[in-house]
Amino acid sequence: MDLRIFTEPQQGATYDDLLRVAKATEDLGFDAFFRSDHYLTIGGDGGVGSTDAWVTLAGLARETSRIRLGTLVTPGTFRLPGPLAISVAQVDQMSGGRVELGLGAGWFDAEHTAYGIPFPSVVERFDRLEEQLQVVRGLWAADGPFSFAGEHYQLTDSPALPKPVQRPGPPVVMGGFGAKRTPRLAATYADEYNVPFASVEDTVAAFDRVRAACALTGRTVVLSTAQTIAVGKDDAEVARRAEAIGQSAEQLRKHGLGGTVSEVVDKLGQLGEAGAVRAYLQTFDLHDLDHLELIASEVVPQL
Repeated sequence: MDLRIFTEPQQGATYDDLLRVAKATEDLGFDAFFRSDHYLTIGGDGGVGSTDAWVTLAGLARETSRIRLGTLVTPGTFRLPGPLAISVAQVDQMSGGRVELGLGAGWFDAEHTAYGIPFPSVVERFDRLEEQLQVVRGLWAADGPFSFAGEHYQLTDSPALPKPVQRPGPPVVMGGFGAKRTPRLAATYADEYNVPFASVEDTVAAFDRVRAACALTGRTVVLSTAQTIAVGKDDAEVARRAEAIGQSAEQLRKHGLGGTVSEVVDKLGQLGEAGAVRAYLQTFDLHDLDHLELIASEVVPQL
């Protein structure tokens, strides 16, 4: 199972904080560094506030050499699909072909209000998301001018440049729990489907819905999970790490990847049996690099 470090900078992190974690992620042998894409803290005061996801990833693309880089996930409400395709393609060039695009409909209305970003109804957001997926993938793959005539987006004779290093384009990650539309969109447009912060049972159910949708589209997608992590060498260390991020060890044992090394390895094993071949480890305390070292040295070898 691939393990990826997943950060939430909107909770309060500078670029330098993220750079430090990204370099540790690379040095310790993890597969990738991902970040959320939010402009407003979710609970709490956010400290220094958020940073822009794709500006951050552009910087990290030049500061790292091996790890993959991406978002989990970029709200489609934040960016028009044409400029988004350009930004991601450019960061892919800057990284030498290591970028992945997580793309979703958007859900956090408060951050839209705070920064003057339109926030349509959920139905319209999903309608726009489907067109965005077609536009972004179409621009990357086009051999020559690209045009698109949708209800929400229209492109005429776009040069479809720049091109990403990865062809026909960087992997697209989608996630969520929708029973019908999400599985169809993932099975039609995505390379990976992620189930965030769910029990093993709910993860199995979500994976099964996407598998069924893939049977209809004739495609396959990578299946992955995202879980909040707080692992320790003993119960006291687990409790300390859980409390540092405002949770209890009991909460994380039940609803995340909380526990001793053996407990976390067992939970990852259960998620692997459910079909997950990749896990995003949601890491809130970006100053606790010993946490990452413990995962790399004692959890990874047992997977």
